[in-house]
Amino acid sequence: MHKRLAGRKIAFCGSRKIEEISQLIERQGGIPLHRPLQGTVFFAEKEVEPDLVQFVEQGADWVVFTTGMGTEALVEIAEKLGLKDSFLKRVFEAKTAARGYKTLAILKKLGIVPAAVSEDGTTKGFSQSLGNVDFTNGKVMIQLHGEEAPALTQFFKSRGAKVHKILPYRHIEPKEEIVETLLKELLQNNCDAVCFTTATQVHSLFNYARKKGIHQEISEIFNRQTVVAAAVGKVTAEALKEEGVENIIVPDLERMGAMIIELSKYYQNENQE
Repeated sequence: MHKRLAGRKIAFCGSRKIEEISQLIERQGGIPLHRPLQGTVFFAEKEVEPDLVQFVEQGADWVVFTTGMGTEALVEIAEKLGLKDSFLKRVFEAKTAARGYKTLAILKKLGIVPAAVSEDGTTKGFSQSLGNVDFTNGKVMIQLHGEEAPALTQFFKSRGAKVHKILPYRHIEPKEEIVETLLKELLQNNCDAVCFTTATQVHSLFNYARKKGIHQEISEIFNRQTVVAAAVGKVTAEALKEEGVENIIVPDLERMGAMIIELSKYYQNENQE
């Protein structure tokens, strides 16, 4: 039986299920290259306190929650500061928007019913759910997780909002030598595909490429499919599109295993042409 990934070098950028994904690639005849681009995230309790206090003092017209973990963290920090009731009062006074089912579940526990929801977790999902809302001169507080999320921030700013970001968790970039290795493999055509499992991994690669002045070149490599870009789901695919990558393999089922299977189908179809 022909193995669909026979001889293909497949880089995967996650930090979870490493052995499982490696074995799945190998069973398809591929060569796994582990290139962890996730970096690390730390709980920035002290760093976020001034932003949290500012929100409690000034409030906002809209509050956007993007992760369940980050939402819980803000409530926890507010409680430690003796500001939990004041924090929740400000949230209830504002209109709220939520990203993803995990965030929705946390808000439900708090008795908060969002006015808008991006169920698939994408910025496009927010734009669809918010419709024609005019944010001109309105204050929007966005809870983020580790990264700045420029596309989401720009969405609200483009609608006239004044954005106040709160990051209860902060992101530390992955080791430079790992990103450098993957970039060389892309430029020298020493890998056939790169599998991204989070938007963070995408931004880690392209932010480093941008520093090196080769951002456009890396985007073109993926768009020509000299190297194939695979994303685990819609949010990760959206991050690739934000970086200029249009040709992306995305499975219907948002699972790492499904992504590898979808990639193998791509190569099978390519071999049949």
